[in-house]
Amino acid sequence: MKRLRLALVPLLGLAVLSLAAEPVAAQTSVTSELINGLNNKLMWVAVPITILVEAILLYTVLRFKDADEAKPTKENRRLEITWTVATAVILLFVGVASYGVLANDNVVFQNDKQEIAPQEDDVVVHAEAFQWGWRMSYPEENVSASGTTIVIPKNQDVYINVTSTDVIHAFHVPKLGLKQDAMPGQVSTIKTVALEEGTYQGYCAEFCGVAHSQMMFTVEVVSQEEYEQYIQEQKSSSQNVEPQQSATTLAAN
Repeated sequence: MKRLRLALVPLLGLAVLSLAAEPVAAQTSVTSELINGLNNKLMWVAVPITILVEAILLYTVLRFKDADEAKPTKENRRLEITWTVATAVILLFVGVASYGVLANDNVVFQNDKQEIAPQEDDVVVHAEAFQWGWRMSYPEENVSASGTTIVIPKNQDVYINVTSTDVIHAFHVPKLGLKQDAMPGQVSTIKTVALEEGTYQGYCAEFCGVAHSQMMFTVEVVSQEEYEQYIQEQKSSSQNVEPQQSATTLAAN
């Protein structure tokens, strides 16, 4: 019995540490908040189950390690009913918690829901993948992004349309909780709301060829004022480039 108590000390210490852990830091987006929140809920279920199973395992090893012959177990209907009900309750909790996240449009966006279509003030970004790079644009504003950097406003609905021109790629921004396959000839949409200003690294998460590792891009979350200024700058740049191209064409002719 003494050995069993000594063996349970590390498990109890693990339980105390899990309960005393620091709270999760501020989330960068609604999407990451939902996903991390679900993970935390599932941890509250997984840790006690792990401790219970390990405790039973240690007890069994220490209690019966010197037994010469194995004895058949006896039927215990009450125990069977108990663990069946407990398992059903746990699975029900996991199912309800998971459905609440997976049914959220900021995690799995459904294009066929008309009530959640982009509104006038929402931001729409088009991310087109190719071997081996990205073309970023704002179709509602009729402007292209500068290089492979997407600028989006904080606390605003953002819709990112992801597609590919050749093979399967993947649009992935881990810290914002964003990930979507880029399929050739198909447009898939991610919806999110950024909560923290900053610069976030994105990349292709689907092996797509020899230069796969070069498919990097950046997402910058800024204030609404900075976002509007950026869009105006992009519009001005595109207007200045067009007259220059026309003059060059005339000179060549």
